[in-house]
Amino acid sequence: MRGEPSCPRCGGRVRAPGLFSDTWQCDTHGAVHPLQPVVPPSIEALAVAVARSQVPVWMPWPLPVGWLYTGIAHAGDDLSGARATAVACSGPGPLGGFGELVLVAEELGVGLGARYAGITGPDPGDAISLDKPPDAKLLAAGRPTPMWHLPHTPDDRAVFVGEAMGLWIWAVAWPERSGMLMYDELVLTDLRDAGAELELLPCGALSPRILS
Repeated sequence: MRGEPSCPRCGGRVRAPGLFSDTWQCDTHGAVHPLQPVVPPSIEALAVAVARSQVPVWMPWPLPVGWLYTGIAHAGDDLSGARATAVACSGPGPLGGFGELVLVAEELGVGLGARYAGITGPDPGDAISLDKPPDAKLLAAGRPTPMWHLPHTPDDRAVFVGEAMGLWIWAVAWPERSGMLMYDELVLTDLRDAGAELELLPCGALSPRILS
């Protein structure tokens, strides 16, 4: 399932740094942090991604009952480390059926969260108003974190965005009604701080959402 790095915003091909540029380049979006090929979920692959990340690797902890870790994607190269991470998990939806959740942490302008959200991005911009009360709150690394519901996204998903540790945090849930997870005082941990507990994480099959 190995492939080539791609643009985190559009999935297009990227050119490696070379004679004419010292950054990875997308023909459409210019300089980008390359999205690395996704591999099947395993504790070993997750540990490698966690170790090289410069941003949080958010995971509901403990996972909701019946939920599994189903994939990770990260944007960045060997020199800079990951500048954006996306973790997928899935299980029984809060209102029945099957639910999936992708949590993204990223630096300003990377655009990976906007891609999963189904908006042009790279950042939420004027789509949310921080002057309005938040629509939901979660606990991220022990800190209360306000989250705003993002309007004008595809009907098949619910998108929430906020700020944690000075970075964007996105929560994208499928189907849309699985966004109810965000109103259940979701507790997230940064897997960079998980230590040996990482070994206890239950893994499932690779989520197609993390590939989309």
